[in-house]
Amino acid sequence: MAQDPSKYIRINEKIRVPQVRLIGATGEQIGIVPVKEALIRSQEAELDLVEVAPEANPPVCRIMDFGKYLYALNKKEKESRKKQKVIDVKEIKLSSKIEEHDYQTKMRNGRRFLERGDKVKLSMFFRGREVQYKQLGERILNRFVEDVADVGEIERNDGFDGRSFLMYLMPISHAKKKTALETEEKKEKGPDNAKNENEQSS
Repeated sequence: MAQDPSKYIRINEKIRVPQVRLIGATGEQIGIVPVKEALIRSQEAELDLVEVAPEANPPVCRIMDFGKYLYALNKKEKESRKKQKVIDVKEIKLSSKIEEHDYQTKMRNGRRFLERGDKVKLSMFFRGREVQYKQLGERILNRFVEDVADVGEIERNDGFDGRSFLMYLMPISHAKKKTALETEEKKEKGPDNAKNENEQSS
């Protein structure tokens, strides 16, 4: 949980340093003044003296409306939290004996997860004599990776560990998607069309 700014920002009489670098109410640089003078100036302006850069030497203070300042800080923090995408890891369990219908269903789920920005954990567990079909299982996993290659790529391949195979996929960035799409479009158009486009643009 985010800390309440009003609890750690010093204002007015709570600013206990000999002098401060003062910024006026309209943003003008007043310079280094005794803290008492800064307090008098803020009182004359009927505003607050707010410490905006406590780590500076001397600390930087500004004459402003502390309530409006807090509102702006909280608004900025909320917007920042909205932009932060929480990435989930969705597990998809496959089998070396998976039927085509089940495979298609799980592959579509994997595509959906990657398209919305989640990571995908591919897992395959071999029971009993199924371990003899490790190569078949690996082919299924590689097929899955190829089928979602336009939206995801391998982040980590842990390979075989005992009786299980683990692989992690991550979403492809928008830049990579765009490059891949442009490359695919050029292939579909063929060299003649690509040549004509270059001649038109030149």
